[in-house]
Amino acid sequence: MDKILLMLQLQAQLNDATNGEEWTKGVTKNGKTINWKRCIYMECAEMIDSFSWKHWKSINKEPDWENLQIEVVDVWHFIMSLAIENYANNFKGGIEDLAINISQLESFSKINVSSSAFDTQDNIISKVENIIRLSLSAEILDIEVLVSEFFDLALMSGLDLETLYRLYVGKNILNQLRQDNGYKEGSYIKVWNGEEDNVVMKRVWEEDADIKPDALYKELTKLYLALTKS
Repeated sequence: MDKILLMLQLQAQLNDATNGEEWTKGVTKNGKTINWKRCIYMECAEMIDSFSWKHWKSINKEPDWENLQIEVVDVWHFIMSLAIENYANNFKGGIEDLAINISQLESFSKINVSSSAFDTQDNIISKVENIIRLSLSAEILDIEVLVSEFFDLALMSGLDLETLYRLYVGKNILNQLRQDNGYKEGSYIKVWNGEEDNVVMKRVWEEDADIKPDALYKELTKLYLALTKS
């Protein structure tokens, strides 16, 4: 439960800093409407592009498993945001209550073990499309069902709780860097010397498994400043 609680807290802090402290009401501090469901299904659509699903193009191309995992973590950002918003607006409790309820899900017991195996492309895409259906449904959302489906997807994508946590924290730090360097204004550079910043972040983290979040932020900042000055 500790890792779930910490990820929820980090996401709330990121949303506070990025969107203003009343983001759970569905609007940013700049008056922009927030639609977490749309964020989820649009990100899921990008996730499917990790596979050569097109029957008319690059039919023998291998799946991009690394990109798949990064996209899974991106979806987790939005699912947590939607869950926090859902609990706040329906008087279900705070972040601690949400963390407790998530940790009691059957799917949590499955992801809370060491695993790195990938499922088949068709099974993963089917799971992604089910998450899209849940996000598009006009019926009242059962947030616990959505989280359970996500945990199934994470496990199918070679992630367990530990790897999900590590990638999430890394992406959270990267999102802070983006916001601090003009992401909203459109001036941020996402491709660093031919590589997406996601890939660079993941490599820095893997090269130093013990790196702390603050140190990761400093290292990514150094790399980004070197890029912008070159």
